[in-house]
Amino acid sequence: MSTLKAVRGTRDLLPPETALWNRIETTARAVFARYNFGEIRTPVFEDTALFARGVGEETDIVSKEMYTWEDRARAQSEKTQTLTLRPENTAGVVRAYIEHQLGNTGDLQKLYYIGPQFRRERPQKGRYRQFSQIGAEVIGPPSAGSESPLRDAEVLEMLATLLDELGITGWTLHLNSVGSAADRARYNDALRAALVPVVGRMCVDCQRRAVTNPLRVLDCKVPEDQPIIDTLPMIADSLDEASQAHFAAVTAALDAAGVPYTRNHRLVRGLDYYTRTTFEFTHGGLGAQNALLGGGRYDGLSEMLGGPRAPGIGFAMGEDRLVLTLLAQESAAPQVVADAFIAPLGDAKNADALARMNAAALALARELRRAGLRIELGDGSFRLKKSFEAADKTARSIVILGEDELQSGILTVKTFSTGIQTKVPRTELAAFLSS
Repeated sequence: MSTLKAVRGTRDLLPPETALWNRIETTARAVFARYNFGEIRTPVFEDTALFARGVGEETDIVSKEMYTWEDRARAQSEKTQTLTLRPENTAGVVRAYIEHQLGNTGDLQKLYYIGPQFRRERPQKGRYRQFSQIGAEVIGPPSAGSESPLRDAEVLEMLATLLDELGITGWTLHLNSVGSAADRARYNDALRAALVPVVGRMCVDCQRRAVTNPLRVLDCKVPEDQPIIDTLPMIADSLDEASQAHFAAVTAALDAAGVPYTRNHRLVRGLDYYTRTTFEFTHGGLGAQNALLGGGRYDGLSEMLGGPRAPGIGFAMGEDRLVLTLLAQESAAPQVVADAFIAPLGDAKNADALARMNAAALALARELRRAGLRIELGDGSFRLKKSFEAADKTARSIVILGEDELQSGILTVKTFSTGIQTKVPRTELAAFLSS
């Protein structure tokens, strides 16, 4: 019988690497809280129409990469529904905004999420078919200031803060504007016309995109296509005065806050809902696929999904990419080490005595854990040498608990880093191990 394994494109996350994931998520939650964001949790699958209408039917995500199935009707009168595992979360957040009438409060909604997404794309380093994203959205009625360029700048400044607090150094913020819907339409026409004489020399994907979604040509990573792409018109030449003024206000606010950025005229992002500000943070430690996170403004998405006018801006970052970046900087996953290993010393030939000593050790472990310490618990059947070997692998110190220590209340603690052995009263043990 063959051994069952995780499905290709998925993986198990194991200790100690999961400690790094938890650190990233804890830091993100703390930063988001300081900016007054609240958490939203949407279903992992949605009606397929949500993504077809919101993300765009001609995008690669919808046309090639979604996990979609038909949910069979339970009764003859019911219609069969087509469902999709979420490939991204912005559309789901906006769907929830509309469904729960959050716009009726008149307030700006600042929402973040952490959770799995699914895309049926070719697995590669840092890219999996099930992957976890951290993202946030700022959305609301225009009267709440949702259209303001200050919202864009605040989100970007928050992301710079988050990357800094995670310890990610050397990041670059790439910034551009894709303008209004009218600007994009005008640019699409110019781009489509410019592609006609050259697209035959480009890759198959670009040849298809030149017809269905010309902006996606600018996302092409095929080296041979880059000289051609460099000759194509820039979207900056298609922006109207309002879009230019909006972008200028965003950059002015970033300059005032001291957030560095690079203007990238080719950064358009291929999803249909993007308008005006688009951005991407990259890092050199990730190789050719160097994007850490990306996002932008989506002023018409709510209306595309049948909701009220609700301009917004958001982003998503892949946790795998963050982990790879931190590992590249730190060389290895953090080693999770317990504060102490409790080693009960019992008589393996005396079942009652052994049970009594193990019970005492569990009581001591509970006491120390309630004091906030990370404790590993040994077994009284271990010989002293085995206890020391196990403790040295998992903890900073070993606490020896024998009959004498139990009776006297004075415990023996050895700190491995110094080799020093200390007698510590039980009432002072938690403080000693914490120091």
